[in-house]
Amino acid sequence: MRYIPRHIEKIIKQSSKTFKIVFLGGPRQVGKTTTFLKIAEKMQLSYVTLDDLDQRELANTDPKLFLQQFKTPTIIDEVQYAPSLFPQIKKIVDESDRNGQFWLTGSQQFSLIKNIQESLAGRVAILTILGLSRNEKNIKKINEKTFDKPKINTLFKEIFEGSFPIFQSGNAPNREIYFNSYIQTYLDRDLSGIFGINKTSEFNRFIQICAARTGQILNISDLAKDSGISPVTAAQWIHILESTMQIYLLKPYYPNITKRIIKSPKLFFLDTGLAAYLTKWNTIDNLQAGSMAGAMFETYIVGEVIKNYIFQGKTPPIYYLRDKEGHEVDLVVEDDGLHMFEIKLSANIKTTNHQGLHYFSQKSNKFVDKNIISLIEKPITTSDGINYIPYTAISSFLT
Repeated sequence: MRYIPRHIEKIIKQSSKTFKIVFLGGPRQVGKTTTFLKIAEKMQLSYVTLDDLDQRELANTDPKLFLQQFKTPTIIDEVQYAPSLFPQIKKIVDESDRNGQFWLTGSQQFSLIKNIQESLAGRVAILTILGLSRNEKNIKKINEKTFDKPKINTLFKEIFEGSFPIFQSGNAPNREIYFNSYIQTYLDRDLSGIFGINKTSEFNRFIQICAARTGQILNISDLAKDSGISPVTAAQWIHILESTMQIYLLKPYYPNITKRIIKSPKLFFLDTGLAAYLTKWNTIDNLQAGSMAGAMFETYIVGEVIKNYIFQGKTPPIYYLRDKEGHEVDLVVEDDGLHMFEIKLSANIKTTNHQGLHYFSQKSNKFVDKNIISLIEKPITTSDGINYIPYTAISSFLT
């Protein structure tokens, strides 16, 4: 399987030189271990995975003996299975001034990150990796200034395929079998093994219902009703999906805009291929022509923007806007200014697309850059100051 260079490699290398520990979190099967091992090829790092049940048991029952097996620097894979290692790792790194002693990976979750922050504060760089970005697939730089001509068939192939690296290999697996196995592994290992949830069939239905709402404002009560569970359980399960990085909750932007902003987040799946599988779109053509085409395009664009920031080691400064009168902007980026984006599955210029952008830009006390991301062939600025951006060029418009 060919290795596709990851944009986060640069940040990993820098962090290993300035921190004693580097932690790389993210969902399952997005390339955490592969990326570490590729960087470490010439560094002679020890390696152990806690997917090995014998090693996991030893790490939990006798962490000191477990760590004595390896010389540093050491890669410990899936460290969420043995949080008892952290005090012993802290003791080891405190005995030396050397940086880059431990490289840890984990299927990111709130309790794991909190544990790492509390146990290893000041010693660890916490980084995140997701599936492949569009620029990574095309071997381009993170903020590549050149872009290819948008094509709707190519776009929906990318959306349908998703971002898991395995689909870029010469022997890519059967899509249906892969995603079914992914879901079952996620349900069995993460939900049962880590979170202690035994209602896997109910959760399976819940995640499908969430996928059908990608790109929509989160309504816990409706989710609970449609899933046949309590609102309390629905809120807990949303938290689990977020902390295991299956979904992203895009928060509203409301400082100095208006007090009538909708304050619930918008729900986005972080892999469009998984979302398409869960919502039963079984071909590219069906997805492209279907009722969720616009929502999937918005999900795809928001995912690309998220990756653009986290692969630089940054927290995405992104939001959305919608007020109680129905004025809306799909994406707000507060980075070196205020940038507002509408996301439209169209190749045309339509002045009706501009209403939310004009409304909220007039409400803001900051200079607002107004943009529409679409399938237009080249960047165009209209007479009323709206920048039309090809979706293939979005990363070049972000800092």
